[in-house]
Amino acid sequence: MANFSKSNVPQFSVEVYQNAFLPEGGREVNAIVTVTSTGGGTTGGIPLAGSTPSPAYGPGQGPAAAVVLMVDCSGSMDYPPTKMRNARDATAAAIDALREGTRFAVVAGTHVAKDVYPGNGRLAVADQQTKGQAKDALRKLSAGGGTAIGTWLRLADRLLGAAEVDIRHGILLTDGRNEHEAPEDLRAALDSCAGRFTCDARGVGTDWEVKEVTGIAAALLGTADIVADPAGLAADFTRMMENAMGKEVADVALRLWTPVGVEIRFVKQVAPTVADLTGRRTEAGPRAGDYPTGSWGDESRDYHVCVLVPEAGIGQEMLAARVSLILPDPSGAGAPQTLSQGLVRAVWTDDMVASTSINPQVAHYTGQAELAQVIQQGLDARKSGDFDGATAKLGRAVQLASASGNQDTAKLLSKVVDVVDAATGTVRLKAKVAEADEMTLETRSTKTVRVKK
Repeated sequence: MANFSKSNVPQFSVEVYQNAFLPEGGREVNAIVTVTSTGGGTTGGIPLAGSTPSPAYGPGQGPAAAVVLMVDCSGSMDYPPTKMRNARDATAAAIDALREGTRFAVVAGTHVAKDVYPGNGRLAVADQQTKGQAKDALRKLSAGGGTAIGTWLRLADRLLGAAEVDIRHGILLTDGRNEHEAPEDLRAALDSCAGRFTCDARGVGTDWEVKEVTGIAAALLGTADIVADPAGLAADFTRMMENAMGKEVADVALRLWTPVGVEIRFVKQVAPTVADLTGRRTEAGPRAGDYPTGSWGDESRDYHVCVLVPEAGIGQEMLAARVSLILPDPSGAGAPQTLSQGLVRAVWTDDMVASTSINPQVAHYTGQAELAQVIQQGLDARKSGDFDGATAKLGRAVQLASASGNQDTAKLLSKVVDVVDAATGTVRLKAKVAEADEMTLETRSTKTVRVKK
């Protein structure tokens, strides 16, 4: 494990958990890489005890940040009328949580996007006066029109791109399906925004499409969730904004270097949620590639790296991969900074006990990734009328959730199936399931629990 730090950047550490031993002819190497960021100076915008603020910012402030709040103002937000009111109140609560000096804007989203505050393609600087003005603008929002989320994201990108800041973040709220633009238009918008800002997405009520909202969050390295009861929006928006204000450094990449002959099978984030990063690799020199991780505050995440090494004889040893955390030079002119580093090894042995034992972290997260997959497959089967398939998949999900101690997911599953025996995964599909319960399970299916170390 190695640590590197410089002023105004949190200290990062990398720990690698694996069973390095392979049998003769063995090729697959699995490792869980735990990345921890500490001492950035703020958590949720509040200075850590004993921390020294950056001289570039005022006391108690973190790095310069810009946030755009995108509020669904389509016609469906008027049904019931309390939904629009709750959305206005939630956005106001998020504005209250903005750190002084943060650049921000509010976008009203329908089949077009309009920056309703401060307007004219600008960002406001958060202080008591501008926060009050923004909340006044919110009170004038009314529902009407369609839904074209790609236009909201593109406007947010233009607004955020004009700001000279370290952290760029969006918060997006929708209550309906993206019916007023083609799916490829939303995909193109996400592709153009990826890597430019992070975005948390929330679906309110039950008339929105889970795969759309989770897809937005996945593409923009943010969180996704359901707020089934609009009354819960204000508390959720406050938490989201506090989390955004706690971010200290953006654009950290997980760099994987592999020797000649090593193939990368996959790279996945596995905690706090499952997210496959394999297809998001950008080349970073000979045999090296970068995988985006987004913005970091004081937090810890786990990644599963799986590679195939060339066959070797008993007693031989090799470096299977080197994992580094990379911070690019903001100007683009200098060399990137290596924040931390860890090594993945392969050792061939004829000791059957050593080569067949599975590392506890690898086993745990392999199960968590399968849990997310079988929940999705089970719900899809249920929707298509394949009740036997749904019962089998959701039964396996119950078994995995029980075995790994994922109690939150187990509770959500129990609202969709009657659990006969959790240990064996014996379940019966419930005859009637509330739409909000099914959507909550689907939206939160990728949330994982950390392995007990």
